[in-house]
Amino acid sequence: MSLRERTLPERTLPVRPPPPPVPPGRPGSRRSGSRWPVTGALAVLLLVGMTALGPLLQGTGWWWLMAVEAGVVLVVSAGIRSLGPQTWVVPLAGAGVVVGSVTLLFGGGTGVLWLVPTGETIDRFRTLVDAGIASVQSQGTPADPVTGILFLLCVGAGAIAVLMDTLALTLRVPALAGLPVLVPVGVPGLILDNGADKLTLVLTAAAFLLLLRVDVLGRRGGRPAGRLGLARPGTGAVLVGGLAIATALSLSVVVPNLPGDGRVGGRATGPLLFGDGVSAMVNLGQDLRSSQAGAALHYRTSAAQPPYLKLLTLDRFVGPSWTARLEPTNTGNTVDAIDRPPGLSAQVATTEESTQVVIDGVASAWLPTPGAATKVSGLVGAWYWNGPTGTISSTNSSTRGQKYTVTSLVLEPTPEQLRAATGRYPVSVDSSLRLPRNSPLIIEQTARAVTSGTATPYDAAVALQEYLRGNEFTYDTTAPVADGYDGGGVDVVGTFLEVKRGYCVHFASAMAVMARSLGIPARIAIGYLPGSRSSNPIEGRDRFNVDAHDLHAWPELYFTGIGWLPFEPTPGRGTVPSYTQPTGPSIPLGGAVAGVPSTAPRPFNDSGQALPTGGGSATTPGSDTGTPARVALILGALVVVLAVPGGIRLLRRRRRRRDLARGTAGGAEAWRELVDTAVDFGVDVRATETPRELAARIGALPGLTGTGGVVAGAALGRLLAAAERHRYGRPAAGAPQPELLGDLDTVSMRISMGATTAARWRARLLPASLWLFLRERGRAPVTDA
Repeated sequence: MSLRERTLPERTLPVRPPPPPVPPGRPGSRRSGSRWPVTGALAVLLLVGMTALGPLLQGTGWWWLMAVEAGVVLVVSAGIRSLGPQTWVVPLAGAGVVVGSVTLLFGGGTGVLWLVPTGETIDRFRTLVDAGIASVQSQGTPADPVTGILFLLCVGAGAIAVLMDTLALTLRVPALAGLPVLVPVGVPGLILDNGADKLTLVLTAAAFLLLLRVDVLGRRGGRPAGRLGLARPGTGAVLVGGLAIATALSLSVVVPNLPGDGRVGGRATGPLLFGDGVSAMVNLGQDLRSSQAGAALHYRTSAAQPPYLKLLTLDRFVGPSWTARLEPTNTGNTVDAIDRPPGLSAQVATTEESTQVVIDGVASAWLPTPGAATKVSGLVGAWYWNGPTGTISSTNSSTRGQKYTVTSLVLEPTPEQLRAATGRYPVSVDSSLRLPRNSPLIIEQTARAVTSGTATPYDAAVALQEYLRGNEFTYDTTAPVADGYDGGGVDVVGTFLEVKRGYCVHFASAMAVMARSLGIPARIAIGYLPGSRSSNPIEGRDRFNVDAHDLHAWPELYFTGIGWLPFEPTPGRGTVPSYTQPTGPSIPLGGAVAGVPSTAPRPFNDSGQALPTGGGSATTPGSDTGTPARVALILGALVVVLAVPGGIRLLRRRRRRRDLARGTAGGAEAWRELVDTAVDFGVDVRATETPRELAARIGALPGLTGTGGVVAGAALGRLLAAAERHRYGRPAAGAPQPELLGDLDTVSMRISMGATTAARWRARLLPASLWLFLRERGRAPVTDA
């Protein structure tokens, strides 16, 4: 065998051809636009899912706020993703958008640059959360979306949007992206008797299937399998999608509404929160209008006059609406020994009475009790009293099925004692003087007109009660609903004082806010009227039956040395307290009320109150005057966020053009601007290619081909020649050439004309060259490659 024959054949490594350039927008490109349809499908799914909350909230302003918040998060996340950062950057940026937007809208200017939260901002957020929870617990459905509730909804919408975007696009499992939408879709099914709206469920399911279809089409176009191993996205998507839809339908149809002793935040909300027993404010009217009144409770008492049974105290405002005070439970305040009412002097006569109560149909965390309770026995569970509000509640029990005995005091002050109660109010009741900003002027004007000539706060209170019980006003449970001013907020009171028709909520709220406008502390109690006397006595005592039609609201006013006293301004309902029937003369003081400032303290907002809902006149419930401003702020923030990348790119473009026009820049600068323009329109620039190779690919773009691209092709050739002279020629070859500016404009215009509308907007708002510039900064410029 010859040496040639024994020589091993030469082995050569196969040369892999470079991958073909990926067309702009094709799946698989790092700047691919194929993920934008998925973002759009996510937005549709979330927007449709949020409509399920409609039966729980008044108006539509809350939906627009959530929609804009979710839209900002999804758009910004998609825009950042299109620039090709690390995968973990996008969810982090989405969370940052949520924090920045809520700081802008609800931070009250406490954030750095109105976007970055500070310690003061966190305290403000904590207050809003407490206010939102308090408002939810004290309102019925549909609830007034006050500032605290809007804050919670805004944060929730942003968080769901971040989670959906992360599942669908970062982890690439869009079949699981429908799970977060079950939160807004499933809540009505857990709260309302008739569950969520069936049409909303169907539309949500259709939107979810649309998301799956859009994703499948994108994967078929070349996108790799998801990171969680769904190699067959169509099968996995349909399986998980069907499971999600079935879950949503089950939550609406199968799961019953929350029972009365359901808990939110450690306190039972039950009938006070979208339940079937006692409801606050708006729902109280719904119960009064109901044709069927279920039994609530029955009792027998040693009192000469059957008592009112108090459940809940509304003593502060969240936005324009009354709400209950939420304070940490003091486990030392057990009901076997309850302190005397705060502020009660020993000189005021009291009578002790005993009342045995049996609960028939009320399920609540607040205990119905008469008067000022001093002891309760026979209760099951842990119950605690609250001195400032005069209520008894439980953190782990319900009134359902309870039988208990209440020992209470009946306060019997004389008119003379009440007229003498003109000293300074204690600090503990200062909050009961506050009214929301921009309260209707008719409230204070009417109050001062009615109390003109009264001498003391007591005389003023009696005058307000007599005015509301007078012939000018009519008790009517239907007129407020028909005329759109149902509820008890200050905006509603303004309308009520003009219409002069309403039910107990309107009368109680009107007297309370008018008293506050005069400088008299006031609040609202919600509970039951004494009920009707039964013909079947129990152990020799009369039995009184109370049902849902006995639900009632009445004001309580504070007098120094006496404490909180109930009044009855509702005509035809309840009984007027004996101490409101004066026996002595009242000395006129020319229109001012003795013991209070000649001009009432102006309503103000503090850290414990909700944010003002906007200026202007009062509006009807559900039309939150601050919502349009919030939406406008969010839209403005979105515009600013979207304008930042485009603005930076515009400044760079103008600087280069200015230098070319002045003759201070040459072919190199013109070529850099051309390359950036091409990158903005989706041309993939490779670091290994020469300017001539790149020019050939630019010349193949739609706008530079055909007869219309001849002039542009020639201009492109001149720009290429100038760039090559700068790179390969002598230093003198790179002299400024002002005429290149016209060639640059010609080629740039033709590139834009050949692109789609979406590509043009993407080039303006999210220029990819800006990210390329930041990524390549500090290394050899890509435009020199």
